[in-house]
Amino acid sequence: MKKPLEDFNPLAHQGFIFVDAALTVGIHHSVAMQARRRYVPGMGETSLMTAEELLRLNLPDKRTELIRGRLVVRDPGGARHGAVANRIAYRITAHVEARDLGRVYAAETGFKIESDPDTVRAPDVAFIAKHRLPEVEPRGYPGWAPDLAVEVLAHDDHPAETLEKIAQWLKAGVRLVWVVDSERQTARVYRADGSEALLGPKEMLDGEDVLPGFRCPLADLW
Repeated sequence: MKKPLEDFNPLAHQGFIFVDAALTVGIHHSVAMQARRRYVPGMGETSLMTAEELLRLNLPDKRTELIRGRLVVRDPGGARHGAVANRIAYRITAHVEARDLGRVYAAETGFKIESDPDTVRAPDVAFIAKHRLPEVEPRGYPGWAPDLAVEVLAHDDHPAETLEKIAQWLKAGVRLVWVVDSERQTARVYRADGSEALLGPKEMLDGEDVLPGFRCPLADLW
């Protein structure tokens, strides 16, 4: 039976979680936002899981991540989420392969971005530049962050959790994060230098120096 747990923080019992508000690498602030309960099967409140244990975990038809040793289990994304994520992945892959820029990873590929306790995050699309690719890719979770992480908001994504994930990506070394909102037909861009930009329905995703030459109108994604 699934057991509901509050997010792991001193004010969890009051229904709040703390996330990084400022996204500049190395700078941490806290902002209180209303939290949702997460369902974590088989874990007590003091239990911590490792990345290796997560890799061996078998939870069919669920999406799993590890946040500072805490297992987070979520339902699969809906049809719109999957369609938008696929359109972005297709366009990025075509661009990368045509120019031999590196490698693109599909949705739910986990990256171990923190250790002791472990954090394993999985974006909807990830890109790693060619010069950073290992000669042999690990069978488990890579112990490094991608250069580009793309997050397509799902129907059950909470703003606080999304901000926390963006902050973790940037802290781990991701150079560019795109958060795509299919409901509002907008996207938000976060960069490693702490700058960010909101893109409207008629604007374009730009790979900048992370994915040189890549441009994609948001209108093509819906």
